[in-house]
Formats: sequence, C-alpha cells, structure tokens
Amino acid sequence: MAAVSGLVRRPLREVSGLLKRRFHWTAPAALQVTVRDAINQGMDEELERDEKVFLLGEEVAQYDGAYKVSRGLWKKYGDKRIIDTPISEAGLRPICEFMTFNFSMQAIDQVINSAAKTYYMSGGLQPVPIVFRGPNGASAGVAAQHSQCFAAWYGHCPGLKVVSPWNSEDAKGLIKSAIRDNNPVVVLENELMYGVPFEFPPEAQSKDFLIPIGKAKIERQGTHITVVSHSRPVGHCLEAAAVLSKEGVECEVINMRTIRPMDMETIEASVMKTNHLVTVEGGWPQFGVGAEICARIMEGPAFNFLDAPAVRVTGADVPMPYAKILEDNSIPQVKDIIFAIKKTLNI
Repeated sequence: MAAVSGLVRRPLREVSGLLKRRFHWTAPAALQVTVRDAINQGMDEELERDEKVFLLGEEVAQYDGAYKVSRGLWKKYGDKRIIDTPISEAGLRPICEFMTFNFSMQAIDQVINSAAKTYYMSGGLQPVPIVFRGPNGASAGVAAQHSQCFAAWYGHCPGLKVVSPWNSEDAKGLIKSAIRDNNPVVVLENELMYGVPFEFPPEAQSKDFLIPIGKAKIERQGTHITVVSHSRPVGHCLEAAAVLSKEGVECEVINMRTIRPMDMETIEASVMKTNHLVTVEGGWPQFGVGAEICARIMEGPAFNFLDAPAVRVTGADVPMPYAKILEDNSIPQVKDIIFAIKKTLNI
C-alpha cells in the first residue's frame, strides 16, 4: 500500500515511466493445434452441424480410433453416429476411417466401382457423399505392407476427389469440405503428422472455416525455382528452402492440398515466374503425382518458360524396407530435395 501511495504522490509522467519499466507487455502466443486435434475438431463441428453425418471404422467408437483421431466423439454423439461396425444407409453422410490406407485395398472395389461411379452412372440422381480417411504413406518401421502412398492410386480415378493435408489448418479445412461434398472424397492423412502442433490462425478456429477442394497454397514465395509437394514432404521442402535461402536461392514452395482435381493454374503461374520445377512426393516414381505434374506442364503454356528439365524427387522404386537405414534412404529427405534443386539450377 505504501508503494502505491508513493506512486500517487509522484507526477503522472514519472508514474507512467515507472509502470513501463516494471511491466513488460508481450503479444499473446499463437494458438497451436496438432493435426490430430484439427481433424477431430473438423469432424466434431460437422457432426454437430448436420445430423446426417456419422463416423464408422475400425475401433473409432469406444476406443477413440487407432490414432485417437476420433477421441471423445462416441461419448458425445453415441452409438448411432459413431459406429464400430460398417453399415450402408442411403441419405446419410458417412465418414469411413481406415486404420491405414493400405487396408483400403480390401475395399477398393467398393471405393472405385461403387462410390466413385454411382453419381455418374445414375445421371446425377444418386450422390455418394462419403469420406474415406486415414493415415497414408510411409510411417516408421512398419515395412512394405503398411507404407504405401495411395495418392496416385486414387488420384487416377474419375469420380473421386482426393485431398492430402500437411498441417493442422489443412487438416481441419479439408476434412470439413470433404464431409460437405456430394462426391466421395479420399482424405490422405499421415500418421507421423498427427502429433505435430502447428500455429492455428484465428480464421481456422471458426466453425465456418473451409478450405476449397482443388486449390493449392503457396507456403513460401520465391523467384528462382518452384517446388511442389503434398502431405508431410511439404515440411521437408520448406526446410530445404530455408537452407538454400542462406545461399541466395529463393524457392517458391507450393502445398498442393488437393491431388484430384489438381490445381494446375497455381503451379503453372509459379513455373512461368521461376522458370524451374522440382516435384517432391513420398510415393513411387512410376505414374506418380510428380509424373502427372510434369506431363501437364509439358502439355501446357508453362512448358516454354522452363529453362531446364523438371526434376522429380520421389520414394525409392522398391517395397519399403524394414531396416531403419534402408527406410531412410527410401523416403525423400531434405538433402535429396536440396540436391535436386541445385541440379535443376545447375549450381
């Protein structure tokens, strides 16, 4: 109290100076949300918004999902909307979780021949608003049968939409758009990204937040080379770009977000600016996502702007080894991306 009364007796300007020296104001820390929680939040908001939405899959209810992505939803919405056993009900909007997309091969006839084609074959009379989601691509130490990237597999098929989020913002915005879409949408997540926290911008915290399917995002502006990727390798590309920036090379990094329909306008505009292209993906090289991008660049207006051949960075063309050192050499690393960029720029 004595200290306060002493302040009262001082001139206002002096008191103001004392307060500034004693109290240091800092901006509030940006909210960070893991990819797992962003997907959970997106599903929760859509389940709350539309009573036709429900979730089914292996252990998604009482167990909260194999990777805890559906944590708390069964307790909130009950057995009728969070279901451990598969059902087929017309007029509803199911979310089907695969424990891993490698297991989706057991259902590929239903995904391709039924879900992907029914809307078209019914002349637009019977929409199929279903979401197939789960971890895709390489994880860690799970060997050949659990490490495949299905982006090219499902991206090949007309009738499907295919999205591939990288960070928490992508994960929430794309899962919500997928749930609202009247077409079957494949959402390719990544197991290693579930527990990674990212800054969550205020707009992404809104229940109305959506990311349009079919629109890429430029994660880093650059002038020397365009680097295009999706899912976890986007982070590797940004790391490579940060390293190369110190050497005077400015990379423009594009996060595809959507595999089908592919946002070629954004990619072409970038290539026409930088005159160079590198694609990066975790999947195999033959008939891959990067191969499709390169083909479309060759066929389109951006081809005449290239100053060097486009280069692909992909997973090794082998079944995934189990040994860690072999696994690391089968997946694109930051050093591989840097090497490809320098090779393209001839530096």
